[in-house]
Amino acid sequence: MKSKIVGIDLGTSTSEIAVFEDGKAIVIKNLSGDLITPSVVGISIANELVVGKEAKDQLIIRPESTVMEVKRLMGSGKAVEMNGKEYRPEEISSYILGYLKKCAENHLGEKVERAVITVPAYFTEKQRRATVEAGKLAGFKVERIINEPTAAALTYGIERLEKNEHLLVYDLGGGTLDVTLLEMFEGVLEVKASSGNNKLGGKDFDDKLINYLVNDFNEKYDIDLSKDIKAMVRLKEAAETCKVKLSSLKEYKIVLPFIAGKGNEPLAIESIITRDDFERMIEVFVESTKSQIDIVLKDSELKEDEIDTILLVGGSTRIPLVKKFLERVFNKQTSSVVDPDLAVVMGAAIQSAILSDELSAQTEILITDVCPYTLGVEILDDFNGMPIPDGYSILINRNTTIPVAKEHVYYTAEDGQTEVDIKIYQGDYKKASMNNFLGNFKLSDIPEARAGEERIKVRFSYDVNGILQVEAAVLSTGKNANITIETTGVEMDKEIDVDAWDEAQGSRKYRRLIKKVEKYMCNNEDKDSLEMDGLLRKLKRAIIQGDSELAAEIDEELTDWMYELEADRKSVV
Repeated sequence: MKSKIVGIDLGTSTSEIAVFEDGKAIVIKNLSGDLITPSVVGISIANELVVGKEAKDQLIIRPESTVMEVKRLMGSGKAVEMNGKEYRPEEISSYILGYLKKCAENHLGEKVERAVITVPAYFTEKQRRATVEAGKLAGFKVERIINEPTAAALTYGIERLEKNEHLLVYDLGGGTLDVTLLEMFEGVLEVKASSGNNKLGGKDFDDKLINYLVNDFNEKYDIDLSKDIKAMVRLKEAAETCKVKLSSLKEYKIVLPFIAGKGNEPLAIESIITRDDFERMIEVFVESTKSQIDIVLKDSELKEDEIDTILLVGGSTRIPLVKKFLERVFNKQTSSVVDPDLAVVMGAAIQSAILSDELSAQTEILITDVCPYTLGVEILDDFNGMPIPDGYSILINRNTTIPVAKEHVYYTAEDGQTEVDIKIYQGDYKKASMNNFLGNFKLSDIPEARAGEERIKVRFSYDVNGILQVEAAVLSTGKNANITIETTGVEMDKEIDVDAWDEAQGSRKYRRLIKKVEKYMCNNEDKDSLEMDGLLRKLKRAIIQGDSELAAEIDEELTDWMYELEADRKSVV
């Protein structure tokens, strides 16, 4: 008999675990008796690993021994530190998953070895692989990775199988944003489109408030609290509390005694923050999410007035400004019929029930998802008879319903060519190298012929687990080769730390442009700045790797982009 499959929501700020029992999803209490577990890991005074509430409780007195909010670092290759020792984000996440596993085993009275784990819909391939790796480290066989808004829609849809409607899930959590549009009909939940921002959430709202308090204190006492790690931990806790309180109160007084000292005088923070003050601080973040809404509406070919229900998911949607923003955009009330904190984990448990045949996909509920990213191969483009390298040929467009298989026929580029290197990328840039490289393989034994005479068929197959199978075949002989790129815990590639770009040789010539772009991104939370982020990272990576040709190309593109933006601003009277 196979073990029970549990559903897990591995969140930036909090994590939860659930199981499908007696015909419904049940959220399991943790060892402290709570349904919600802080995503915090620490080393105690007794040098023992602690997770959840116990770790969060020691954060103020032992900040150097405690780690939180690692979700954004998943798949980045960056490390975090506890007690002077470095840990990969996947390891920290595995400790949280291991703790939840223990909670489930206590509840069920049996070993738990299988799980469905949720991720943001806009998580990259690397971030998904990192999540599965964390699951494996915790002792799970990860049966399925499911997108968080899709999971929330399952929780909503399981009680409303008779409904026919367009449902927009707006999922704003502690560290990520997802906007997903689904169509519900006759027990089927079909994802039409997804978009998101993996660097936007309640954490950013906290940071705005913290920065305000730090600057205000600095102006009053000429003391920079940002250099005091224990003071910053206290400020973080106070900012979180203030944010939550302002969802129900018009104002909240932050009081932090003995936050610093000047001479022999102890200094405190006493600051009244009104809801209006807080909303002004975060308004630019909330308004920026309109670009994700626009993308899913465009990709699904729907208008605002065709959306029947706007489902709020994630703790940050409790902020009144978020609701007001959405109600203004769609000109209708938002829905809070599911618990914003628990809808995702309950949906993961429902998905686990579908996988274990406790729920029937044929007669009860069926869900179809989409591939959130564009996938393609590098090609040699032709421009007026001139070969142009670094072209990008798309086989699967973003927001294509999965499972899906697409194929395309290409031709040899050179006379006598007997081998081709198939390079697979993820992204929407026209140049292949500017997208995320996923993997490659060689197809050999191509019969020698004139350029363009031998045909190579490339086939992409993408399944519901996020596994991409790529196959290439020589049509004249049937010779083939393939690669599988999967979210099943493959060893993570070492990511380059782009923060050290200005120390690289040759970085000086790009410094002015990079600072200009970074200033624009800091002051503008619009679609341009979100798209620039990826391009800027690629420029920094190219500088570090000494790829002067690629760096020059990106430099030219960013320069033209900034020129156009400045011209647009000047033309506005």
